[in-house]
Amino acid sequence: MDRQRRSRESSTTRKPCTVTSNNRHPRPPANGTVADPVERAAFVTRGVTKDYGDGPVLHPLSITIDSGSKVALIGHNGSGKTTLLRIAAGLLDATGGSIEIHGSKPGSLEARRHVSYLADTPVFYDDLSVWEHLEYVARMHDVGDWQRTGTRLLDRLGITDRADDLPSRFSRGLKQKAGIALAFVRPFDVLLVDEPFVGLDAAGKEALLALLDDIGDATAIVATHELGFVARVDRLIALRDGRLIHDGSPDGAEARDLVATEGTNNES
Repeated sequence: MDRQRRSRESSTTRKPCTVTSNNRHPRPPANGTVADPVERAAFVTRGVTKDYGDGPVLHPLSITIDSGSKVALIGHNGSGKTTLLRIAAGLLDATGGSIEIHGSKPGSLEARRHVSYLADTPVFYDDLSVWEHLEYVARMHDVGDWQRTGTRLLDRLGITDRADDLPSRFSRGLKQKAGIALAFVRPFDVLLVDEPFVGLDAAGKEALLALLDDIGDATAIVATHELGFVARVDRLIALRDGRLIHDGSPDGAEARDLVATEGTNNES
């Protein structure tokens, strides 16, 4: 279909962004009761494992992450980072154990309501523009004034002039920016992101850091070695060969050594 005709026939028209709240992801108000740690948790793994048939990729892994936490997940190529995030996003089944997202099973309708996921290599429909992708995702999640939010995101990421182009044909860096916009155009309680800084230019990295700073009380679990983000987190989790080797503060000599030595490559 001719791109100009498709643009004219679009059901929506982009409008200038005015003011959008920085806290787009509010948590539900407390009910006055004191919950135990698991009940307060946004993300819980209980002995989760994954074996593709030629040996375990994840050994029994148990982690509890409270709501509102900002977590950096690090590890060498093949450490299990991507596998863990894909299971949590409902894209892979665990071999054993379980994961819960706000008490819901990954991939369930309830979990999908909570979770926004950005893969290490974003995938797009071949015949939809960036703007049409934004509309599609926003309408799936009942986002009201999505045009204003979408306009603001494209502006912050510096790709407003590419809104009517096909992201499937973009360079790696532009695809990453378009994928980030799709992850943030919808509301979420838990953000799962896999190596989002790879391929971004300096301006793109700064824009993503600012967006991550603006998620309010939502939980972010980001597989990355980007020092600018690691410096902002309150928890560092490191995997090596599918095993947990560090879970704690990002401060201190041990954590700094892990960030420096555990590699920056993402597993397939």
